[in-house]
Amino acid sequence: MPTQADESTRIRTQIRVYLLVEDLQRQFAAYLGTPTRARGYPPYEGEHALIVEVSPALAIERVIDLALREVPGIQPGILYVERQFGVLEIHSANLEDVQRAGKAILAGTGNSASDQLRPRVLYHDIIEDITDQHAVILNRNRQASMILPGQSLLVYEMTPALFAAVAANEAERAAPGLTVVDVQMIGAAGRLYIGGSVADVTAARDRITTVLAGIEGQDH
Repeated sequence: MPTQADESTRIRTQIRVYLLVEDLQRQFAAYLGTPTRARGYPPYEGEHALIVEVSPALAIERVIDLALREVPGIQPGILYVERQFGVLEIHSANLEDVQRAGKAILAGTGNSASDQLRPRVLYHDIIEDITDQHAVILNRNRQASMILPGQSLLVYEMTPALFAAVAANEAERAAPGLTVVDVQMIGAAGRLYIGGSVADVTAARDRITTVLAGIEGQDH
């Protein structure tokens, strides 16, 4: 029998992003495990993740409670309350556990996966043969791996921000030889910085565009 608190949460919580990221790729999994991201339990390559963004921000505390009560063994990596939205990342080596936790979140908040917002591409560009000075300033601000002078740089921006997570993972899947330089997945917009050969970053751009176009959701 739902309590009054449960009913209040059901009415108020909006699922902005409900993102299942299967088979985490090596670089992206390592990025999620850095101190700037995984304040909880770091994920590993090959595991599966569910990343959820909700509004109002504090509703994320109810969301994590729903997931952990349904699947106590699932591991939370990110629990973040920003100014407007709350973000949760949970992961497991067992895909069914991640899916069960996700269903509990949706049922407990009165949402469906299709209630999320559809990703919208804001900008992308490929800058070939970057200069040494450009590489230096990028590396001073990065949160993942270094980019080298002479490499090509793919920049990609979308909203909501969390879709940068699946974009980074799919880019690496499409071109394993690329370098994940930075993934900005929390905030008003998501941003990717990816380095490598022209062929690799072009393959990454095309894969990201295809994946984002295929995600169902509400217009915003």
